Amino acid sequence: MTAEDDGTVRSVLRAFDLLALFTEHRRTWAVKDLTAASGLAKTTVLRLVATCEQRGVLWTRPDGRITVGPGMLRWAQLANTAWQLPEPVRQVLRELARDCGETVHLYVRSTTALVCVARQEGSRAIRYVGRVGDELPLGCGAAGRVLTGAAADAAVGHGEPETGASSVAAPVHDGDGRVLAALAITGPTSRFGTAEIAALTDAVTGASRRISRIGLGTRTE
Repeated sequence: MTAEDDGTVRSVLRAFDLLALFTEHRRTWAVKDLTAASGLAKTTVLRLVATCEQRGVLWTRPDGRITVGPGMLRWAQLANTAWQLPEPVRQVLRELARDCGETVHLYVRSTTALVCVARQEGSRAIRYVGRVGDELPLGCGAAGRVLTGAAADAAVGHGEPETGASSVAAPVHDGDGRVLAALAITGPTSRFGTAEIAALTDAVTGASRRISRIGLGTRTE
């Protein structure tokens, strides 16, 4: 294996990049298509697939197409358990979505992205739809500004993560005042005028403070 200057291992990164190509909308791949999409040599793709198959995270079907392996079920269950939020926190999300009518997300920061760990859909017929597990680029939208330190308190974003979408976000802190997550309200920009933003900022700030007092309670044992 080849180590990069930042201490990462190239083959590990390539394996994760390969796995990232499998999505809800693209669950299976032919080897030639996987090779083209990954930009890697076919021999490299075959080697990575074989290694992932040994650990059960990829599986080659009888028709030759490659899909996610049964070993992923263990990781999915583990992640679901580790990131299961306390019921009082989920109640705050439900109340915020109900009161503002917009979709509510809770994001945390990974090394290279923002990751949605919880969501509550709004009640409006036209609304922003994001899923648990979705990743956004660092700095994207109001949540990105909060989690990268670009905003010390509440932040507002327009045109991110998609054109026509706006968001208002506030930080969730731990007991020592460190930012743990960003609570965001997202919806169509047409509903985020000056007066609406002011009201949504008050709402998301109040909700984020409630969550900070409750604690996220993610399991680490």
